[in-house]
Amino acid sequence: QVQLGESGGGLVQAGGSLRLSCVTSGRTFSSSAMGWFRQAPGKQREAVAIINSGGSENYAASVKGRFTISRDNAKKTGYLQMNSLKPEDTAVYSCATQVRPGGIWDYWGQGTQVTVSS
Repeated sequence: QVQLGESGGGLVQAGGSLRLSCVTSGRTFSSSAMGWFRQAPGKQREAVAIINSGGSENYAASVKGRFTISRDNAKKTGYLQMNSLKPEDTAVYSCATQVRPGGIWDYWGQGTQVTVSS
């Protein structure tokens, strides 16, 4: 079955950068959309960035211009480069994959904590 594991979270100062990685197993990664989601305490989970199997990217308005999503299908790995981090970016970040376009997010990782200090 498909398994996902995030890494790269940590504590950074405002204005700093982090790169999150999402290593996957399974046979469907290259044909699946991959997304990064985040949830802060007391907040609903929100989509941060999504990349489809063809490489088309979509971003939440709050991160556009600061975050970049990418994927390496040969490594079955997705990435989220986060620059110019702000305290409001503090959240648990999770990656997920979507087998059918427009469908549910089928597989999820365990999440990694990102904390941005002011």
